[in-house]
Amino acid sequence: MTTAALSDRQRSWLRRAGPLLLVVVLVVVPLVFPESVNETIARIGVFAVAVLGLNVVMGYAGQVSLGQIFFLGLGAYVTAYGVSNDWNIVVVFVLACLIPAFVGLLVALAAARLGGLAIAMVTVALPIVGVPLAKRLSEFTGGSQGLSARFGDAPEWSGLYDDQWRLYLVLAIGGAVFLLTRNLVRGKYGRVLGIVKKNENVASSVGISPYRYKVLAFTLASLIGGVSGFLYMLVIQYTSPETMSFGHSIQLLAAMVIGGAASIVGSVLGGAYYVLVPQLTNLVDPSLTALLQGAVLLVVLFVLPGGLASLARPLGRGRRSRARHDPAPLITPSATTKSGSAADTPETERQGHP
Repeated sequence: MTTAALSDRQRSWLRRAGPLLLVVVLVVVPLVFPESVNETIARIGVFAVAVLGLNVVMGYAGQVSLGQIFFLGLGAYVTAYGVSNDWNIVVVFVLACLIPAFVGLLVALAAARLGGLAIAMVTVALPIVGVPLAKRLSEFTGGSQGLSARFGDAPEWSGLYDDQWRLYLVLAIGGAVFLLTRNLVRGKYGRVLGIVKKNENVASSVGISPYRYKVLAFTLASLIGGVSGFLYMLVIQYTSPETMSFGHSIQLLAAMVIGGAASIVGSVLGGAYYVLVPQLTNLVDPSLTALLQGAVLLVVLFVLPGGLASLARPLGRGRRSRARHDPAPLITPSATTKSGSAADTPETERQGHP
């Protein structure tokens, strides 16, 4: 067997074993860690989904969006209101996805025709308007005090603690969103978004409507934001107007940049940054939290312009380089036997000459 064939077989085995190993790890993790760690991992999962939505609209579609946190907050409010009124949890989940998606569609229909600072200003307005609006609609949102809603307790038949059950729900729902989004951006839709992102004029010249795909990307990002809002209520179980503040929107944007734009793995790393780095900076000095987070952002931008996810790219290039420089395949006896008749034939005869 040739070296190239062995290398291909190894890569094929790793591609199959990798996802299975990941599933096993995710199944075991909630059972072995204490409650505090499970809650932290669940929060990372919540904001990883939120960063993923932002990555769809900014990383893959190249649109400026500074209002993704608004859709997380809207999904959280829809979830809290539905749970407080004893709605079926499946209906609550569907509404928490569809209502932000519908609002995002309305915004996109108007904003996608704009570009540069214009579309940025439209998205900036979302959290700025959302906070006072949530305070004013106190009948639905609880006003400045917000809403609390407890759900997602572990059923008796599961034999699990509440923190374990909630983490499993976050992993299952978040994992499904990540898998569907990964398949979407790696398929035809992702290739079209890449063309639109690089040059809208080129996209138009080949029959692609930049406006249509911008609207689709923004709507999809809004839907994913609604999913993260549902998971937010599942884990945090409380929301207020502060949830959708503009400061949190900037932190979410920084998380996407540090994790890596246009990267599925970068979205997970961005969620970890959003949750863990503020905790670490608070341990150093609570009064310097914003300064330290800004310093971290600057360091990452200078050292790794592509975000933390870019660390894996040199490894992939190294594997491809080694594959190209593998020694030539050995000639086996069977190959020699099959090619013997051709080797004995004169060159001109093989080319079809008499």
